[in-house]
Amino acid sequence: MSTARDVAYDCVMAVSTEGAYANLLLPSLLEKAGLHGRDAGFTTELAYGALRMRGLYDAIIGKAAGRDARDLDAEVRVALWLGTHQALAMRVPAHAAVNETVDQVRRERGVGASKFANAIMRRVTERDAEAWFAIVAPGDSRGAIATRHSHPAWVVAELERALAEDGRAGEVVPLLESDNSPARVTLVARPGLIDREALIQQAGGEAGEYSPYAVVLPGGRPGDLESVAEATAAVQDEGSQVVAAALVAAQPVEPGERWLDLCSGPGGKAALLGALAADGAATLDAVELHPHRADLVRRSTRAVPEGVVTVHTGDGTTWGEDGAYDRIVLDAPCSGLGALRRRPESRWRRQPEDLPHLIELQRALLANAERLLAPGGLLAYITCSPVVAETREIVAGSSLRQLDAREAVAAVTGTAARLWGPGPHVQLWTHVHGTDAMFLALLEKPAA
Repeated sequence: MSTARDVAYDCVMAVSTEGAYANLLLPSLLEKAGLHGRDAGFTTELAYGALRMRGLYDAIIGKAAGRDARDLDAEVRVALWLGTHQALAMRVPAHAAVNETVDQVRRERGVGASKFANAIMRRVTERDAEAWFAIVAPGDSRGAIATRHSHPAWVVAELERALAEDGRAGEVVPLLESDNSPARVTLVARPGLIDREALIQQAGGEAGEYSPYAVVLPGGRPGDLESVAEATAAVQDEGSQVVAAALVAAQPVEPGERWLDLCSGPGGKAALLGALAADGAATLDAVELHPHRADLVRRSTRAVPEGVVTVHTGDGTTWGEDGAYDRIVLDAPCSGLGALRRRPESRWRRQPEDLPHLIELQRALLANAERLLAPGGLLAYITCSPVVAETREIVAGSSLRQLDAREAVAAVTGTAARLWGPGPHVQLWTHVHGTDAMFLALLEKPAA
């Protein structure tokens, strides 16, 4: 397991000190080290767990060290996160967690630092997680809840507000717990390109609960599947599938319709919409600001029949002609606080001062989308954030008429509309639906 621990250490160091993204970096590190199966699973849990829980672990390490953990050398701090996660969350025997941590610090920082790490790890392993909670996060204040579940306090505050607005006050702890649980691997069987039953057989998975295109895998390496390599299927959260498909299900598709994905990178929704457009004799323009992400959209949509999807590089706040599109999906750049279980480092990178810029951008994108929408057309405003200022408050400023998105989601999922909240928008929740916390509002431009 020492190689597995070394890979986890390299990943967490790169994420913490170089701005790397764990979900992009770790697969390449695992491949380079030749780690598969149980070893790869151990490495992933160790790296992701340490990154998710670093807030709690800093509190524990700080108490054990008698100093702020943020003042420690990065190499020591990262090694202690990994050691603490092994000891308190992974059932690794205390002596192994201590010894491996000490050895890691010795290799990186020398004998003196390793003696310090040895002393801290021995103090950490004197108590189990529950005992440490009572020391570093006693009570039920927001600060205690934030520390115990390793989220920044401002994030907890935003989630509490969003839950209350959606009639779910008091559910923040289950939501935080779900953020700290690994997401299931879910594939999308792109309609018309591969049948879901065929994908289930190929992947050894099972049908998703909500999306008619979703296949949930028990594990493994989805990139090794032939259908994923050919882009007839792809990894895509089930909630993301549902909110994209809702735009199509909201009303019958007329042949010749023009659709737009205004912020299309990296291309998951564009590929699903493109497949649905092909089925309905519609076409899709996919716009992406950054050229390298536009290339990802082209790669994602390459299995869609030729001529259906056209990828453009452009600024979504100014691109396009008035009234050109019958359906528009605006998956707006956002804080991403609805997808924290997938991006373990993002909760620590996002700051409250990021929100004003994002909100300004969301408003500008929505204003342009309204301009581009044809009379009688439909617009899906989507975020992977439940933050009220990024969701319902943005939509409240729209000049368009808001439809009951619950009906469209019910049509996609085959469920009753009343199950999807108070409306007229739909807010998915990780702890309730097992998906990312996607927000969907459906807007309609009055017919001329």
